[in-house]
Amino acid sequence: MTSFSISMPSSSSRSTPSPTQYAQPTNTVAVAGVPKAFFHPVILDVLRDHFSSFGEINRWVPLPGFGRIIVVYRFEDNAEHAKQDCDPIVVQQSHDGSDVVLRVYRADPNPLMTEDMFGNPIPEANYLRPPSIDKNFLISPPGSPPVGWEQIKEDPPNPTPLADDLIQALRRLQMHEKRSSVEVLLDPQEGSGVGVYVEDCGGEEVDEVAEEAWVYGETAPARTKWKPIATAMPPLRAIAV
Repeated sequence: MTSFSISMPSSSSRSTPSPTQYAQPTNTVAVAGVPKAFFHPVILDVLRDHFSSFGEINRWVPLPGFGRIIVVYRFEDNAEHAKQDCDPIVVQQSHDGSDVVLRVYRADPNPLMTEDMFGNPIPEANYLRPPSIDKNFLISPPGSPPVGWEQIKEDPPNPTPLADDLIQALRRLQMHEKRSSVEVLLDPQEGSGVGVYVEDCGGEEVDEVAEEAWVYGETAPARTKWKPIATAMPPLRAIAV
C-alpha cells in the first residue's frame, strides 16, 4: 500500500468561531476531494480518529463513489470546530511527493441516530409514526384520544319520520269539509318549504271518454258513429274430385 504523510493543523491552533461567521448552524461536515486510495480501512481509521478529536461523532459515512466523507457530530459546535481547523487537509504522498488537498465544507444538518439492542444505528425517520387525528380511524385499534377529550352522549335517531307541521296539515285535510274552490292548508312561504293544496273535484261530472275515441289528444265524435264492417270472404270454387 502506498504510504502517505498527512499534514493537519495542530489542536493548539483551534479557535472558537463566532455565530456570525456562518448563517445556519449545522452538525455535519463533508470532506471533499478524497481519492479512491484514501478509502482504505487504515486511512479511514486515521481520518476518523482525527475528526473525533473535535467531538463525539454520531455518524461516519464514507462515500467512495462521490469521493467524499460525511461526518455527523452530536453537537453543532464540534462540527464548526472541525470545519475551522481542518480546512484544508494536505496529504503528501511519499512515492512521488505530490500533495493531495482535502477540503472540509459545512453540509446540511442531519438528524442524530440512535442504536438498537444490537448496537446498530436507527434513524429517527425509520420509526413508525401514528397518523394525524383526522385519519386516526385508519389504524386498528385506533390510537389514544387527544388530551382533554371526553366522551359525549349522542342523540338518538329521529323517531318521527315526518315533520310536525306536515302531520298537522294532513290531519286538517282529513277533518275539513270538501269545498269546490282551492284551499291552501299549508303555505310553503311560511318557512316549512312544503305546500298542501286541496281542490274539490267531485262537484262537476266529467264524461268519461273511452281511449279508442281519442285521436291525437282530441275526441273524434265521428268515430262513435262509424263502426268498421267486416270484410266478406270471397266465394270458393267447386273442386272436382
